[in-house]
Amino acid sequence: MLFLQIPLLAVLLAAVDNEDAFQEEISFKIIQSISFYNRSWVKSQNSAWLGDLKTHGWDNNSGRIIFLRPWSKGNLSKKELKELEEYSHKFSTEMPNKFHRHANQWQLKYPFEIQITRGCELHPGGPTVAFYRYAYQGSEVMHFQNNSWLPSPKGGTRAQDMCKLYNQYVVITNIVQRILSDTCPRFLLSILDAGKADLQRQVKPEAWLSTGPNPGPDRQMLVCHVSGFHPKPIWVKWMRGEQVQQGTQQSDILPNADGTWYLQVFLEVEATETSGLYCRVRHSSLGGQDILLYLEHHRNSVSLIILAVMVPLVLLTALAFWLRKRWSHCEPPANLLPLK
Repeated sequence: MLFLQIPLLAVLLAAVDNEDAFQEEISFKIIQSISFYNRSWVKSQNSAWLGDLKTHGWDNNSGRIIFLRPWSKGNLSKKELKELEEYSHKFSTEMPNKFHRHANQWQLKYPFEIQITRGCELHPGGPTVAFYRYAYQGSEVMHFQNNSWLPSPKGGTRAQDMCKLYNQYVVITNIVQRILSDTCPRFLLSILDAGKADLQRQVKPEAWLSTGPNPGPDRQMLVCHVSGFHPKPIWVKWMRGEQVQQGTQQSDILPNADGTWYLQVFLEVEATETSGLYCRVRHSSLGGQDILLYLEHHRNSVSLIILAVMVPLVLLTALAFWLRKRWSHCEPPANLLPLK
């Protein structure tokens, strides 16, 4: 199994000469999830991620890599790309056979899930951290550290048996160590440089207020929506004066289709305690000019919208009533009167 994984990593994490500085923690990781339904039915999903951004996918039927960004190839040549796709397809085809073969020994009960995560993290001003982990049913079984495979504390005898087999391949573990600690960081720097314009783009957020479902008698749920911002890090709070409100709760930051982000921030308050509340938004694209959305202004805007809609309706209704009344009192022309 390891003989198939090493060439896959070696090609994808191709070395480059790029020593540009980076300003924040960032990781590159390859994630593989394999579902073993029974001995004849296995489903595999593969992807690669730069931080929270998905950069690569795989076509499991052909083994073809799907580059999701124009810069996802880094410095891969056509030859390297072909080798990567060949090894990827071979790895996805033969790896399940290894797990089937050791299913009884490793106490793997069908159906089960295997998750594999491998890659590296770059920390500003600090060391590079490499990782390679195996998980069974969502719980880590073993991980790679200091040139060897180690069982996870809760892995039990299964983890110990897997590590025993993997650590027999001393030459392979040395190659894994070199790739994760040396090649991976340099490849990561290369795609950071290639995708600099996209990764560092600044898009200002749009923000608005609304009310959520009534949480209870005499209480109100306030919602601050923030959407369309990039990069992902953002600070959004409900405040009164300079004090952050303790009940503030934030949703997950979710991706929009255009690569920007969206989130909601909630605050449950007494209906009589809303005076002076506002939502504050801080983001790198705003140049230090925070967005301030006051609840009073929101309510005034809603009132104006309702007024703008209701006034024309009232006028139209009055006009229709007047025309109908006038028409009902209007005598028909003499030439249209009925003959006696």
